[in-house]
Amino acid sequence: MSRPIPGLPTRQQILDFIASADQPAGKREIARAFGLHAQDKIALKALLHDMADEGLIDSSPGRAFHALGGLPKVTVLRVADVDDGGNVWAVPERWEAETPPPRLRVRERRRSALGVGERLLARTEEVGSGWIAHPMKVLAPAAEQLLGVLRAEGDRLWLTGVEKKDRREWPVSDAGGAEPGDLVLAERAGRPPRITARVVQRLGDPFAPRSFSLIAIHKLGIPDVFSAEALDEAARVAGRSLADGAPLVPSEVEGQGVSTTLDTNGRREDLRHLPIVAIDPADARDHDDAVWAAPDDDPANPGGWRAIVAIADVSFYVRPGSELDREARRRGNSVYFPDRVVPMLPELLSADVCSLREGEDRAALACHLQVAKDGTLKGWRFTRAVVRIAANLAYEDAQAAMDATPLPFMGGVGGGGPRPGEPSGATRHPNPFPEGEGLAPILAPLWSCWRALAAARDRREPLDLDLPERRVVLDEKGRILSVAPRERLDAHRLIEDYMIAANVAAAKALEARQAPVMYRVHEPPAREKLVALKDYLETLGVPLALGQVIRPATFNRVLERVGDADHRPQVMEQVLRTQTQAYYAPANHGHFGLALGSYGHFTSPIRRYADLLVHRALVGAYGLGDGGLAGNEDFERLGENISALERRAMEAERDTIDRYVAAFLSERVGELVEARITGIANFGLFATVEGIGGDGLLSVRDLGTEYFRFDEAARTLTGEHSGETYASGQRLQLRLADANPVSGALRFELPEGKGGAA
Repeated sequence: MSRPIPGLPTRQQILDFIASADQPAGKREIARAFGLHAQDKIALKALLHDMADEGLIDSSPGRAFHALGGLPKVTVLRVADVDDGGNVWAVPERWEAETPPPRLRVRERRRSALGVGERLLARTEEVGSGWIAHPMKVLAPAAEQLLGVLRAEGDRLWLTGVEKKDRREWPVSDAGGAEPGDLVLAERAGRPPRITARVVQRLGDPFAPRSFSLIAIHKLGIPDVFSAEALDEAARVAGRSLADGAPLVPSEVEGQGVSTTLDTNGRREDLRHLPIVAIDPADARDHDDAVWAAPDDDPANPGGWRAIVAIADVSFYVRPGSELDREARRRGNSVYFPDRVVPMLPELLSADVCSLREGEDRAALACHLQVAKDGTLKGWRFTRAVVRIAANLAYEDAQAAMDATPLPFMGGVGGGGPRPGEPSGATRHPNPFPEGEGLAPILAPLWSCWRALAAARDRREPLDLDLPERRVVLDEKGRILSVAPRERLDAHRLIEDYMIAANVAAAKALEARQAPVMYRVHEPPAREKLVALKDYLETLGVPLALGQVIRPATFNRVLERVGDADHRPQVMEQVLRTQTQAYYAPANHGHFGLALGSYGHFTSPIRRYADLLVHRALVGAYGLGDGGLAGNEDFERLGENISALERRAMEAERDTIDRYVAAFLSERVGELVEARITGIANFGLFATVEGIGGDGLLSVRDLGTEYFRFDEAARTLTGEHSGETYASGQRLQLRLADANPVSGALRFELPEGKGGAA
């Protein structure tokens, strides 16, 4: 260590100054504080360099210094967690020390909506053995990490981004062993104007099966690896007894009406004798819900029904404050891709122990419904139960079975009494399928009860948008077999209506006890969006009066007037864009789209944290045993956080589907495709391939040499000389000029010989 130069501060004096400074301490601030002259600054720079080499200090962006292992006075942080008490915890966005990064509690002057993953500029303060962050500014999402594909040009490598709108490329300063054509994760290096990309992770072949979802996972920062602690905890709780130390309670469903009170003995109701079935997509990885229905023999409910919606009892396994709970809250929801699922819970729970699987005893939170003949809900109660699912059915199989079954069917199903030779007190759980009768005795009552629920829904007139959902079918190796709209069956509507009924019952049951509710809120459209829709509809000759009270039925009437016109899909899309985005919150503002006053998500706790919160609220409010709310949950902050995580999942799923569609269409580049115009702008038109999807651009410069005039109100492009007009909803043949699976972007051209004349 060199001796101090006369006039220069000592190493300890510099460390003391950095620690006590109330602002970032760079070389200029240190020189000013110690009264150094210009000739001393060269020596100071050398001293600071020596201190950095000796591990005493480190520098942060902006060339301010801080003690090694500590933090700059002002730095960029990333929110890592929001705990049960609503406290926000952050970590440094950049941390190069060998020690673990410190966790800072974010101290906010007023309540904000900071969520996991958000960035903020903050002043840091060391208090005792911990750190406090005082927010100064919320920052835009990080642009430091770059996701892209390496491209070779001569002896240089370039990084091409994966975003549709990203047309920039970055020179690569360090390929990290990756090769041209590899999908990589990189970080920015250097300073403007010489910014380069340094590869930090090779992700592999961007065109290989499973890579398209991997792009979304890395791009959006979706956690896809569980901590060792969470996996260990999942293994421990998987063996938890369903009885939870208490005997099973014989079912009280048979022969009784359904009251609005809930069982409060904390013991499980035994529903294993009922043929409860789970109906899901054929490729479902987890089974949250199952249903059962039978005619109601309560004289007070003539022609009505008794129904059970059994939901996986996740709250029994995932307790507040546990490592599993922290992981679930950090994810917010499962994310579903064509090639994989990134689950909210470890697969031991999500796909096995909690999943309602055929023939296996499972813990459930059962919603018992009493449905009137006209489909209205007369009552409900909730119990913790043990169920044995009679069958896991695909929607298509359930529909096929019912298509061959005449309705109504009022027959019963084999009971649970003792067989000949068995003692009279024996408990038996028979095969619920009577020999030779197949699924009909189980499904027919379900369908009959659903007809009543559907009639009540029709009277309510919820928003009825029949927008097709694209389904990507892969083979066993992950290669694309087909992309097509998902067929919409009565079986889908049946499950939706049972789930909606259970969600309404859950919200109303919690309201009855004045317990916290995590509502699913969908507010009415904003007036400015309604005005924009009105202007658009006027160009089609469809009236929309804004002087009336806007209800979901208002939009249904608009679609009825449009009928089967070519522009019907575009009108439906415009109506959808007019709606507000649904969100989670403890304040009830109703669900506009469903035309419901009280609505909370209860039916998917394996894949949605909001539903788990509703389960815990029911368990606590009605004394159904362990696993209720911790008592200090900040539902408002939680709602904001899980709403943001839901939007992230939706973006990831949508972008991945776009990439699969582009990959599927890449083999048809150069061919003519049937397309429909979905949007018009002054620079061109957007179109989608009919029956497949995928949005692409036809640039106005590719319309020919003629000048095309853009009419913003009518959303049209019209040739100045030919009068040829392109409008939203119009069907036409286009040539597929390019399909980029990495970005999901398509590009169209006019067929040869077409285009406006000069």
